[in-house]
Amino acid sequence: MSTQSFYDIKAAVVRGKGKPFALENARIRAPQEDEVLVKIVATGMCHTDMIVRDQYYPVPLPAVLGHEGAGVVTAIGPLVKELQVGDHVVLTYGYCSHCGHCGTGHAAYCDEFYPRNFSGADQHGDTAITDADGQALHDHFFAQSSFATYALSLESNAVKVPVDAPLELLGPLGCGIQTGAGAVINSLQVIPGSSFASFGAGAVGLSAVLAARVAGATTIIAVDVVPSRLALAKELGATHVINSKEQDPVAVIREITAGGANYALESTGIPAVLRQGIDSLGPLGAIGVVGAPALGTEAKFDVNELLLGGKTIRGIVEGDSTPKQFIPQLVKLYQQGRFPFDKLVKFYPFEQINQAAADSEKGITLKPIVMIGEM
Repeated sequence: MSTQSFYDIKAAVVRGKGKPFALENARIRAPQEDEVLVKIVATGMCHTDMIVRDQYYPVPLPAVLGHEGAGVVTAIGPLVKELQVGDHVVLTYGYCSHCGHCGTGHAAYCDEFYPRNFSGADQHGDTAITDADGQALHDHFFAQSSFATYALSLESNAVKVPVDAPLELLGPLGCGIQTGAGAVINSLQVIPGSSFASFGAGAVGLSAVLAARVAGATTIIAVDVVPSRLALAKELGATHVINSKEQDPVAVIREITAGGANYALESTGIPAVLRQGIDSLGPLGAIGVVGAPALGTEAKFDVNELLLGGKTIRGIVEGDSTPKQFIPQLVKLYQQGRFPFDKLVKFYPFEQINQAAADSEKGITLKPIVMIGEM
């Protein structure tokens, strides 16, 4: 139970389309009902943070973003059943827990996914953060808004993790890493001995490479245009890499796999790359789509190539994961040395959040993690 009505925080606020993150003093209310207040240790930075900052997705501004938070539970609401003060948690996406999709283990397709993650308010339409002048800031981004020293989350999207795991590293498991790994393991269900191609070797694409290795794929192909990313892909388990500026990935993949890949993942959000991914599949192949372009973006493909090849195109949100189960599984794999996603990250102090964003957009850093507070 909380003994305070509000907490003083420092938050990174976006006040206008394309404006930089500005560190400001603010206040956040105490947890209510089944909410938990989390003291944020570190938060990963994801492509979605930038496209919302730039208003490709119409989340209302001014807002506190951040959706890969990791921290320590500081206070709990009266209806919280399992979490306790002092628990280490990773914050993930919000979901209602009671619709048909949530009830069948597909919370990433929750009927209320958009309002709970992108409305700029909680499930009741209320905000919890006010700025230094007492004006409301839009929050509850991905049901957390973790670019702040404290964040409110529902118990349902706060995932308890072991205290002996490096908490400052774990935030990206709540979205980006979960998306790439889950796409391979949960959605495409890559099987041992199969072939897999990752179109895009950013944080999501390389997480998929790591997961394909865990799943037992024996031909793992990474496609990108940045040589350093391709070199890292080889280090992480890719058996082949293709620089698509220098080679036709469709032709090379068909040659490597003797007819086409069993599985592929498109994480760039570029329609022409999606077409390459579809064309690189073999008969009965399946491609997952996780790249997020601007709303309204269209892509094209050869219908007969899809039809006669028995191919599948699968849209995937958050790796179609059940976070309370999947995130702890990824933590265990990391602790066993089988899922070294720490090789994807670079840490930045909170004051350098805009540098983290710039380095991510330029491809200098695959997965920035912003260090926000201490445990």
